[in-house]
Amino acid sequence: MPSPLRLHPDRFLPPDPAERTAARAVYGETAGLPIVSPHGHVDPALLSENRPFPEPTGLLITPDHYVFRMLHSRAVDLDALGIPRADGSRAEVDPRVVWRTFCAHWHLFAGTPTRAWLEYVLHELFGVRETPSIETADQLYDQIAERLASPEYQPRALFDRFGIETLATTDAATAPLDHHAALADDDWNTGPAGPRVIPTFRPDALTQVSRPDWPALAARLGELAGGAVEDYASFIAALRHRRADFRALGAVAADHGAATPQTGRLPDAERDALFARALAGEATEADEAAFTAHMLMAFAQMSAEDGLVMQLHVGCFRNHDAPLFERFGADKGADVPLATEFTRSLRPLLSEFGSAPGFRLIAFTLDESTYARELAPLAGHYPGLVLGPAWWFHDSVEGMLRYRERTTETAGFYNTAGFNDDTRAFCSIPARHDLARRVDAHYLGRLVARHQLSLTEAREIGRALAYDLPRQAYRLDARESGPDVRTDGVHVHTDGVAS
Repeated sequence: MPSPLRLHPDRFLPPDPAERTAARAVYGETAGLPIVSPHGHVDPALLSENRPFPEPTGLLITPDHYVFRMLHSRAVDLDALGIPRADGSRAEVDPRVVWRTFCAHWHLFAGTPTRAWLEYVLHELFGVRETPSIETADQLYDQIAERLASPEYQPRALFDRFGIETLATTDAATAPLDHHAALADDDWNTGPAGPRVIPTFRPDALTQVSRPDWPALAARLGELAGGAVEDYASFIAALRHRRADFRALGAVAADHGAATPQTGRLPDAERDALFARALAGEATEADEAAFTAHMLMAFAQMSAEDGLVMQLHVGCFRNHDAPLFERFGADKGADVPLATEFTRSLRPLLSEFGSAPGFRLIAFTLDESTYARELAPLAGHYPGLVLGPAWWFHDSVEGMLRYRERTTETAGFYNTAGFNDDTRAFCSIPARHDLARRVDAHYLGRLVARHQLSLTEAREIGRALAYDLPRQAYRLDARESGPDVRTDGVHVHTDGVAS
């Protein structure tokens, strides 16, 4: 007998009656706010081409590594799920069979944020009222497929239905940006605050000088920038040119991923010798670590000059499963958190830029132990440092609560960037924002019940976390109102950072 799929109105709110009453009021303030998604990985072609989604698995399973990572952990081969291989091929598999496999393993997601997101998507978007199972799989597949065939479920229609105000994609520094250029000329993409879909500059591959294909990547950068990359100076000039290309299409941020947050400039002679080795295809892993630390300083300098917000994502061992990486490539769920140190590692960058007008760094980590010990104290001091939300493995009910508990007493709420969804799975965007708003309401409701905050303050803070702070942290406000302003719910003051 199929079990019903229901969403309780008080899900993820605190069980204590006094806390829950306050949390309901805070969530009521934030539930209907527009979605600001300033950091994510949706393919811009999805919205540029606006083609109908082909079938349910191509929307809900294939692009979502949270889903197929869990299935892989129970020995479901990625080929059996139709996941593209590293060479661009994929196994011939019936999407309906993939869907049945997913439904047969629904129980694996119990207690996970993935379960919360999927239930929201199935219930709220597709009207599903029965829990996925092997018995209901075909019925649910047909129900979802029927809806996807209608104009109301094309990507742009869903974008509007989700209430997305701004969506930032993440694009390699060597991306041609064709789809963003097409969107820039499309009236659909123009909102009251500027372009609704914008790129984000991500140059990570160009700092990974030990990659076998790095010389080819450097050459491609030069082609796009209109001049050959022959030395470090021409490399920097090409990066500046590409940043300007991104900014012209609405970009407000750059995104940088590294294993550690180590920063520090290399002496000129050492830097130039390292760069020559890289161009010759002879750079080592030690070279790459030193060059990455140096380039984080160089990118901070660029951000201070051109105003692109600098995002730093660290603390991840990428592609831990070497055989799987060989078969399927990167971003296939085989990444694992690493212990990380910020206080000493970021000191060179923050000493030079942490109080500099025009500079903003949003820091993310997968090492929760650094929240209270390092990141919150740093953000509580440096005007140019803002804390990114609980990221990736910690974008969960308990993970988001731990983040608030460990950062608020030192950094407060207004030295954080609110929430961003960081997802490739387009339909999970409203689900992730709804969960974050409920968890923040949970935390704020506890503070109200303890008489630490008034309900009026909690509602103001809830709105800030859901909407105002992401816009301010990423300088989206500057597109319509000029100088950057930070608000704490009581006072409004300039923060000394030029927009």
